[in-house]
Amino acid sequence: MSGEILRLVSVTAERGNIKMKTVAFVPIKMNNERLPGKNTKCFSDGTPLVRVITEKLAALKVDCIDEVYCYCSNPAIKEYLPDGVEFLERPTFLDDKFCKGRAIYEEFVKTVEADVYILCHATAPFTSVEHIRECIEAVQQGKASSAFAGQKHQTFFWKDGKPFNFDLSNPPRTQDMEAYYTENPSPYVFTKECFAETHARCGLNPYIVECDAAECVDIDNADDFELADAVYTFLKSKGKL
Repeated sequence: MSGEILRLVSVTAERGNIKMKTVAFVPIKMNNERLPGKNTKCFSDGTPLVRVITEKLAALKVDCIDEVYCYCSNPAIKEYLPDGVEFLERPTFLDDKFCKGRAIYEEFVKTVEADVYILCHATAPFTSVEHIRECIEAVQQGKASSAFAGQKHQTFFWKDGKPFNFDLSNPPRTQDMEAYYTENPSPYVFTKECFAETHARCGLNPYIVECDAAECVDIDNADDFELADAVYTFLKSKGKL
């Protein structure tokens, strides 16, 4: 038996012991306001934005994800999806500009039964496969009921014109400052029970995977996409995509 087959047998046995169905989903809205068509907008090499994160999730179906869905109301998205990613049509009321993310997550969880859910956004495509896997495994292995990737900040914050996290008369070295984290929109991993308690994409005391600034690029507008295209081109040239 080849090493690859042995690895897959080992993984299957391990997941069988865990007995946790793990499902990933990428919510997509086709009628974006700030950057129309951004989820299918192409980078310089012709790759559509939505394909970057969905390819990473499809690759993880080998060992830690059971199903991957693109959750969109418009079947036209199907032509942009890689093999291994299923289209799941969602209600059109979720496309309303006043609809909050929480309503989308609740509708998906009601529709697809799982023990562990992975939420990723196409607009945050650069989180590495390794860091996505680390978040998933942290929840699957019971280290926490939720996990997310985030960027660590140890710097000087101001609020309402005043120092927020330091003494102006005696500022510390930045490496000695308390760390704060900003969330990266890909991925959020949470158990079914965690979502039932919080109705949110993460719970209290989540497992946080530290990412670098490039991984945390999030695309909202045209300037963001231009920056993301530069990051995409750089990561591609280094074999990191």
